[in-house]
Amino acid sequence: MLYLDANATEPLRPEARQASVAALGLGNPSSTHAAGRAARRVLEDARETVARFFGAAAKDVIFCSGATEANALAVHALGAGRPKLCGATEHDAIRAATPDAIIVPVDARGQADLAALDALLAAQAIPALVCLMAANNETGILHDIEAAGRICAAHGALLHVDAVQAVGRDNRDWFGLGAASIAVSGHKFGAPMGAGALIVSAGRAVAPLLPGGGQEQGRRGGTPSLPAIAGLAAALGAPYDSAKIVAYRDEIEAFCVRLGAMVPGAGAPRLPNTTCLALPGVRADTQLIALDMAGIAVSAGSACSSGKVAASHVLEAMGAGALAGQAIRVSLPWDVAADAVPAFCAAYEKMRMRCVEKA
Repeated sequence: MLYLDANATEPLRPEARQASVAALGLGNPSSTHAAGRAARRVLEDARETVARFFGAAAKDVIFCSGATEANALAVHALGAGRPKLCGATEHDAIRAATPDAIIVPVDARGQADLAALDALLAAQAIPALVCLMAANNETGILHDIEAAGRICAAHGALLHVDAVQAVGRDNRDWFGLGAASIAVSGHKFGAPMGAGALIVSAGRAVAPLLPGGGQEQGRRGGTPSLPAIAGLAAALGAPYDSAKIVAYRDEIEAFCVRLGAMVPGAGAPRLPNTTCLALPGVRADTQLIALDMAGIAVSAGSACSSGKVAASHVLEAMGAGALAGQAIRVSLPWDVAADAVPAFCAAYEKMRMRCVEKA
């Protein structure tokens, strides 16, 4: 199988595997005996690593099960009593956590309409919470977080950044750009599944979504997944060859465009590894099945939709029309090899010939 679905989960990094295996035999970090204290040292070392990476204080790093929980905790803790504004192309984790949110539209390139954001914030009677992802999981499109941060600051609003797809591929000083909090997920940058973090700006209070036994300084209950957290910390800052990966992505796009594919958001700043390929007239699930049978692993939309393939709300928000149900996502992993490009292109060409003939 040729694995080209890194936005669903990156292949495990060797350093993350090693750190996770080393933590498997440790005790509960909440225990006071020697075994518990040894586990606690691993947990707090991981917290310090994450804090340094994001320019935060260790006490402002809250470990949790992943990005869905981190996003929900951010909305719960930072959004209490505030109007919520949510980008039109946000991940379902944010959309589900903000069911009554005011939607911030995007332009045809998939970037947040900053003039609309400014006007919507000005119309609120009290300062709002704005949720805006750093990089879109389906298209790789990058929002202008710095400009959004300035607008939020001008209106006294808080900005929560879902940085899940960006970390490891497009690392920036999110707090310096105006974020009040950021959500990350370990398995999106080469750690094991099962650990993520909400990182908040200096000294910000966080009421728990899961009170439990008072772990994480009372901000998130439940025994932490120490092996996954150790792997998360080990994977942060691992080498990432952006130049190589973007060259492979561009080669794939150029080939597929010659065959009639379209690339939504191609003119916008994007992650180096992500391309959204829309093939007019051919359903996304038909493309996925054909490529899967050829041994190519890609996806359509988010990998968090219980295996469903439906029209993409992201592409619908961009005004893509019927193409919203005719697009697949190719996301190159950190360890992608050069021979992946001709292999995918050959499979895509065969898939297109068969599917277009049937259509």
